[in-house]
Amino acid sequence: MTGSSRGLGAGIAIALAEAGANVAVHGSRKPPQATLEKLQAIGAKTIGLVGDVGDAAVCARLVEETVAHFGTIDILVNNAGIIRRSPAADHSEEDWKAVIDVNLSSVFRLMQQAGRHMLARGSGKIINIASLLSFQGGITVPSYAAAKGGVAQLTKAFANEWAAKGVNVNAIAPGYMATDNTEALQKNPERARQILERIPAGRWGDPADLAGAAVFLASSASDYVHGSVLVVDGGWMNR
Repeated sequence: MTGSSRGLGAGIAIALAEAGANVAVHGSRKPPQATLEKLQAIGAKTIGLVGDVGDAAVCARLVEETVAHFGTIDILVNNAGIIRRSPAADHSEEDWKAVIDVNLSSVFRLMQQAGRHMLARGSGKIINIASLLSFQGGITVPSYAAAKGGVAQLTKAFANEWAAKGVNVNAIAPGYMATDNTEALQKNPERARQILERIPAGRWGDPADLAGAAVFLASSASDYVHGSVLVVDGGWMNR
């Protein structure tokens, strides 16, 4: 479970643990201690992993450490992500590379690394965290939109090859969630109002709102679901 220090990642990790999973959680700079403590309180077996998933060697190591600790890897959740905001004309090469490396290249690499174990066993569940910007272009986030569009396409591409081999590859596209990633939007009165007015549910999402979708896609209930990008957005895409 990458990117599980807080927000959506922590919420999904807790939901999977409550459903009976053992969970390897991950932070970019240090183990996600608060999440680890919550998982331990639930009674789940857990381990804290560290590393920048923008680095290919780190992606390989995270999978190796998970398998070494638990003996197998049955579920992979690609949640780690960053965002860089600036107008398209001013979006720097540095920001572009950082976002693509963390939000897209790591997804490809971790799916490959974990998927090899799953293919050898003939079963596994991969859940990628996409975005509404897998479908829309957004404003002042060109690298993020490109990465999340790519996540949706990688999900479909891997599913096409691995569905018949017992490995399910799907994605969740969260709507506007009240997390650190959307703090700038929440603090902008005009944008916050515009966003809320478009959400039929009448509220921003909470990490707990993804629990059901994550548990479904990680369980045998979704065995015939392949290449889906499940939107959990309070109805945003309907408007």
